[in-house]
Amino acid sequence: MSKLDPSSYPLKPVGCTRIVFLGDVVGRPGRNALKQDLRPFREAIQADLVIVNGENAAGGAGIDASTGQEIRSAGADIVTLGDHSFQRKGAADFLNASKAWCIRPSNLPGDVTPGVGMCRTTLANGVSVAVINLLGRVFLSGTMECPFRAISRWIDHEKSQGTTITVCDMHAEATSEKWAMARHVDGKISLLVGTHTHVQTSDAQILPGGTAYITDLGMTGSPDGVIGMKSSVALERFLAPLPAPYEVAEGVGVLHGVVADIDSKTGRGVAIYKV
Repeated sequence: MSKLDPSSYPLKPVGCTRIVFLGDVVGRPGRNALKQDLRPFREAIQADLVIVNGENAAGGAGIDASTGQEIRSAGADIVTLGDHSFQRKGAADFLNASKAWCIRPSNLPGDVTPGVGMCRTTLANGVSVAVINLLGRVFLSGTMECPFRAISRWIDHEKSQGTTITVCDMHAEATSEKWAMARHVDGKISLLVGTHTHVQTSDAQILPGGTAYITDLGMTGSPDGVIGMKSSVALERFLAPLPAPYEVAEGVGVLHGVVADIDSKTGRGVAIYKV
Protein backbone atom coordinates (compact mmCIF):
# COMPACT_ATOMS: atom_id res chain seq x y z
CA MET A 1 0.00 0.00 0.00
CA SER A 2 1.04 3.61 -0.46
CA LYS A 3 3.13 5.27 2.24
CA LEU A 4 2.20 8.75 1.02
CA ASP A 5 0.80 10.91 3.77
CA PRO A 6 -0.61 14.19 2.41
CA SER A 7 -1.06 15.49 5.94
CA SER A 8 2.72 15.59 6.38
CA TYR A 9 2.97 18.47 3.89
CA PRO A 10 2.24 22.04 5.04
CA LEU A 11 -0.69 23.92 3.54
CA LYS A 12 0.09 25.62 0.27
CA PRO A 13 1.20 29.18 1.07
CA VAL A 14 -1.05 32.00 -0.09
CA GLY A 15 0.20 33.47 -3.35
CA CYS A 16 2.16 30.35 -4.32
CA THR A 17 1.90 27.83 -7.15
CA ARG A 18 2.44 24.26 -5.95
CA ILE A 19 4.24 21.90 -8.32
CA VAL A 20 4.66 18.15 -7.90
CA PHE A 21 7.56 16.68 -9.92
CA LEU A 22 7.96 12.88 -9.81
CA GLY A 23 11.04 10.89 -10.76
CA ASP A 24 11.51 8.37 -13.53
CA VAL A 25 8.54 6.02 -13.89
CA VAL A 26 9.90 2.48 -14.25
CA GLY A 27 7.63 -0.02 -15.97
CA ARG A 28 4.27 -1.30 -14.83
CA PRO A 29 4.92 -0.99 -11.06
CA GLY A 30 5.62 2.71 -11.56
CA ARG A 31 2.57 3.24 -13.74
CA ASN A 32 0.36 1.36 -11.27
CA ALA A 33 1.66 3.49 -8.41
CA LEU A 34 0.73 6.61 -10.36
CA LYS A 35 -2.75 5.29 -11.07
CA GLN A 36 -3.31 4.42 -7.41
CA ASP A 37 -1.77 7.40 -5.65
CA LEU A 38 -1.25 10.45 -7.85
CA ARG A 39 -4.74 11.95 -8.18
CA PRO A 40 -5.69 11.68 -4.49
CA PHE A 41 -2.27 13.01 -3.52
CA ARG A 42 -2.37 16.03 -5.82
CA GLU A 43 -5.89 16.88 -4.69
CA ALA A 44 -5.07 16.52 -0.99
CA ILE A 45 -2.04 18.84 -1.16
CA GLN A 46 -3.71 21.24 -3.65
CA ALA A 47 -1.10 20.87 -6.37
CA ASP A 48 -1.53 23.22 -9.33
CA LEU A 49 0.73 21.29 -11.72
CA VAL A 50 2.11 17.74 -11.87
CA ILE A 51 5.16 16.88 -13.97
CA VAL A 52 6.41 13.30 -14.32
CA ASN A 53 9.55 11.92 -15.92
CA GLY A 54 8.35 9.01 -18.04
CA GLU A 55 11.48 7.90 -19.84
CA ASN A 56 11.46 4.37 -18.38
CA ALA A 57 7.69 3.94 -18.41
CA ALA A 58 7.42 1.31 -21.17
CA GLY A 59 9.04 -1.95 -20.11
CA GLY A 60 11.72 -0.12 -18.14
CA ALA A 61 13.21 1.78 -21.08
CA GLY A 62 11.43 4.35 -23.25
CA ILE A 63 7.88 5.51 -23.72
CA ASP A 64 5.14 4.96 -26.31
CA ALA A 65 1.66 6.29 -26.95
CA SER A 66 -0.02 3.79 -24.63
CA THR A 67 2.21 4.36 -21.61
CA GLY A 68 2.29 8.11 -22.22
CA GLN A 69 -1.49 8.33 -22.15
CA GLU A 70 -1.55 6.07 -19.09
CA ILE A 71 0.66 8.56 -17.22
CA ARG A 72 -1.54 11.45 -18.30
CA SER A 73 -4.71 9.63 -17.28
CA ALA A 74 -3.19 8.97 -13.86
CA GLY A 75 -3.02 12.73 -13.23
CA ALA A 76 0.17 14.08 -14.81
CA ASP A 77 -0.03 17.34 -16.76
CA ILE A 78 3.42 17.26 -18.37
CA VAL A 79 5.80 14.37 -19.10
CA THR A 80 9.57 14.77 -19.50
CA LEU A 81 11.98 12.19 -20.88
CA GLY A 82 15.72 11.52 -21.26
CA ASP A 83 18.27 9.33 -23.02
CA HIS A 84 15.73 6.56 -23.72
CA SER A 85 13.25 8.90 -25.45
CA PHE A 86 13.25 7.04 -28.77
CA GLN A 87 13.81 3.47 -27.63
CA ARG A 88 10.26 2.25 -28.27
CA LYS A 89 8.67 1.63 -31.65
CA GLY A 90 6.36 4.48 -32.54
CA ALA A 91 8.02 6.90 -30.10
CA ALA A 92 8.79 9.43 -32.84
CA ASP A 93 5.16 9.61 -34.00
CA PHE A 94 3.98 9.79 -30.40
CA LEU A 95 6.31 12.69 -29.58
CA ASN A 96 5.32 14.61 -32.70
CA ALA A 97 1.64 14.19 -31.80
CA SER A 98 2.06 15.07 -28.11
CA LYS A 99 4.20 18.22 -28.25
CA ALA A 100 1.89 20.17 -25.95
CA TRP A 101 2.59 17.93 -22.94
CA CYS A 102 5.38 15.40 -23.60
CA ILE A 103 8.90 16.71 -24.19
CA ARG A 104 12.27 15.10 -24.94
CA PRO A 105 15.69 16.65 -24.22
CA SER A 106 15.90 20.10 -25.79
CA ASN A 107 19.64 20.01 -26.48
CA LEU A 108 19.32 17.29 -29.14
CA PRO A 109 19.63 18.53 -32.75
CA GLY A 110 16.23 20.06 -33.50
CA ASP A 111 16.32 19.65 -37.27
CA VAL A 112 16.54 15.83 -37.11
CA THR A 113 14.93 14.98 -33.75
CA PRO A 114 11.20 14.22 -33.38
CA GLY A 115 9.14 16.10 -30.84
CA VAL A 116 10.09 19.23 -28.91
CA GLY A 117 12.27 19.93 -25.89
CA MET A 118 10.15 22.51 -24.11
CA CYS A 119 6.53 23.44 -23.52
CA ARG A 120 4.48 26.15 -21.86
CA THR A 121 1.14 26.04 -20.06
CA THR A 122 -1.17 28.47 -18.30
CA LEU A 123 -2.58 27.15 -15.04
CA ALA A 124 -6.06 27.60 -13.61
CA ASN A 125 -4.68 30.34 -11.34
CA GLY A 126 -3.57 32.28 -14.43
CA VAL A 127 0.15 31.68 -13.91
CA SER A 128 2.26 30.80 -16.95
CA VAL A 129 4.72 27.93 -16.52
CA ALA A 130 7.43 26.90 -18.97
CA VAL A 131 9.22 23.54 -18.76
CA ILE A 132 12.44 22.44 -20.46
CA ASN A 133 14.07 19.00 -20.58
CA LEU A 134 17.87 18.78 -20.89
CA LEU A 135 20.32 15.90 -21.27
CA GLY A 136 23.67 15.92 -19.50
CA ARG A 137 26.90 15.06 -21.30
CA VAL A 138 29.07 13.50 -18.56
CA PHE A 139 29.05 9.68 -18.87
CA LEU A 140 26.25 9.86 -21.47
CA SER A 141 26.89 9.41 -25.18
CA GLY A 142 25.05 10.92 -28.12
CA THR A 143 24.78 13.98 -30.31
CA MET A 144 23.82 16.78 -27.97
CA GLU A 145 24.50 20.45 -27.54
CA CYS A 146 25.96 21.96 -24.35
CA PRO A 147 23.02 22.02 -21.89
CA PHE A 148 24.40 25.15 -20.19
CA ARG A 149 24.27 27.20 -23.37
CA ALA A 150 20.90 25.69 -24.30
CA ILE A 151 19.26 26.70 -21.03
CA SER A 152 20.74 30.20 -21.15
CA ARG A 153 19.02 30.81 -24.50
CA TRP A 154 15.78 29.37 -23.14
CA ILE A 155 15.89 31.57 -20.05
CA ASP A 156 16.33 34.67 -22.21
CA HIS A 157 13.45 33.60 -24.46
CA GLU A 158 11.05 32.90 -21.59
CA LYS A 159 11.95 36.19 -19.96
CA SER A 160 11.04 37.98 -23.19
CA GLN A 161 7.70 36.14 -23.21
CA GLY A 162 6.87 37.23 -19.67
CA THR A 163 6.73 33.66 -18.36
CA THR A 164 6.36 33.67 -14.57
CA ILE A 165 7.56 30.20 -13.53
CA THR A 166 10.32 28.22 -15.26
CA VAL A 167 11.14 24.57 -14.57
CA CYS A 168 13.98 22.35 -15.82
CA ASP A 169 14.42 18.57 -15.77
CA MET A 170 18.19 17.97 -15.99
CA HIS A 171 18.47 14.32 -17.02
CA ALA A 172 22.09 13.53 -16.21
CA GLU A 173 24.36 10.89 -14.74
CA ALA A 174 26.91 12.99 -12.86
CA THR A 175 25.95 14.78 -9.66
CA SER A 176 28.68 17.32 -10.38
CA GLU A 177 27.06 18.27 -13.69
CA LYS A 178 23.68 18.71 -12.02
CA TRP A 179 25.18 20.86 -9.28
CA ALA A 180 27.07 22.92 -11.85
CA MET A 181 23.76 23.52 -13.62
CA ALA A 182 22.23 24.55 -10.29
CA ARG A 183 24.91 27.20 -9.82
CA HIS A 184 24.48 28.28 -13.45
CA VAL A 185 20.73 28.92 -13.19
CA ASP A 186 20.29 29.91 -9.55
CA GLY A 187 18.08 32.97 -9.40
CA LYS A 188 17.22 32.62 -13.09
CA ILE A 189 14.67 29.77 -13.00
CA SER A 190 12.11 28.62 -10.44
CA LEU A 191 12.77 24.88 -10.12
CA LEU A 192 15.61 22.61 -11.22
CA VAL A 193 15.36 18.86 -10.68
CA GLY A 194 17.77 16.09 -11.60
CA THR A 195 16.61 12.76 -12.99
CA HIS A 196 18.17 9.58 -14.45
CA THR A 197 19.99 7.89 -11.54
CA HIS A 198 16.79 6.63 -9.84
CA VAL A 199 18.09 7.19 -6.29
CA GLN A 200 16.61 10.16 -4.44
CA THR A 201 19.17 12.54 -2.99
CA SER A 202 18.92 14.30 0.38
CA ASP A 203 19.69 17.84 -0.83
CA ALA A 204 16.26 19.32 -1.61
CA GLN A 205 16.67 23.04 -0.90
CA ILE A 206 16.12 26.62 -1.96
CA LEU A 207 19.39 27.90 -3.41
CA PRO A 208 20.72 31.35 -2.42
CA GLY A 209 19.29 33.03 -5.52
CA GLY A 210 15.81 31.57 -5.02
CA THR A 211 15.82 28.47 -7.25
CA ALA A 212 14.27 25.31 -5.76
CA TYR A 213 16.59 22.35 -6.36
CA ILE A 214 17.24 18.64 -5.86
CA THR A 215 20.06 16.63 -7.45
CA ASP A 216 17.85 13.61 -8.18
CA LEU A 217 14.14 12.99 -7.69
CA GLY A 218 14.53 9.24 -7.39
CA MET A 219 12.21 6.88 -9.24
CA THR A 220 8.57 5.92 -9.33
CA GLY A 221 8.72 2.14 -9.44
CA SER A 222 9.41 -1.01 -7.45
CA PRO A 223 11.88 -0.67 -4.56
CA ASP A 224 12.43 -4.43 -4.55
CA GLY A 225 15.11 -4.53 -7.25
CA VAL A 226 18.10 -2.46 -8.38
CA ILE A 227 16.96 1.01 -9.51
CA GLY A 228 13.67 -0.52 -10.61
CA MET A 229 15.12 -3.55 -12.37
CA LYS A 230 15.11 -7.21 -11.30
CA SER A 231 17.97 -7.82 -8.83
CA SER A 232 19.04 -11.16 -10.30
CA VAL A 233 19.58 -9.64 -13.75
CA ALA A 234 21.40 -6.62 -12.36
CA LEU A 235 23.75 -8.87 -10.39
CA GLU A 236 24.34 -11.06 -13.44
CA ARG A 237 25.41 -7.99 -15.41
CA PHE A 238 27.92 -7.06 -12.70
CA LEU A 239 29.26 -10.56 -12.08
CA ALA A 240 29.44 -12.10 -15.57
CA PRO A 241 30.90 -10.92 -18.89
CA LEU A 242 27.89 -11.96 -20.99
CA PRO A 243 25.09 -9.50 -21.82
CA ALA A 244 21.84 -9.87 -19.91
CA PRO A 245 18.77 -7.82 -20.86
CA TYR A 246 17.21 -5.90 -18.00
CA GLU A 247 13.81 -6.92 -16.64
CA VAL A 248 11.55 -4.67 -14.58
CA ALA A 249 11.45 -5.60 -10.89
CA GLU A 250 8.18 -6.89 -9.50
CA GLY A 251 6.56 -5.48 -6.40
CA VAL A 252 4.38 -2.57 -5.36
CA GLY A 253 5.63 0.69 -6.81
CA VAL A 254 6.32 3.83 -4.78
CA LEU A 255 6.34 7.50 -5.76
CA HIS A 256 9.50 9.58 -5.38
CA GLY A 257 9.92 13.24 -6.25
CA VAL A 258 9.35 16.68 -4.78
CA VAL A 259 6.63 19.15 -3.92
CA ALA A 260 7.76 22.70 -4.65
CA ASP A 261 6.01 25.93 -3.71
CA ILE A 262 6.84 28.79 -6.07
CA ASP A 263 5.88 32.44 -5.60
CA SER A 264 3.27 33.08 -8.30
CA LYS A 265 4.37 36.68 -8.88
CA THR A 266 8.18 36.51 -8.67
CA GLY A 267 8.76 32.91 -9.78
CA ARG A 268 11.13 32.36 -6.85
CA GLY A 269 11.17 29.14 -4.88
CA VAL A 270 9.58 29.39 -1.43
CA ALA A 271 9.82 25.79 -0.19
CA ILE A 272 10.62 22.29 -1.45
CA TYR A 273 9.73 18.95 0.14
CA LYS A 274 10.64 15.40 -0.82
CA VAL A 275 7.99 12.85 -1.80
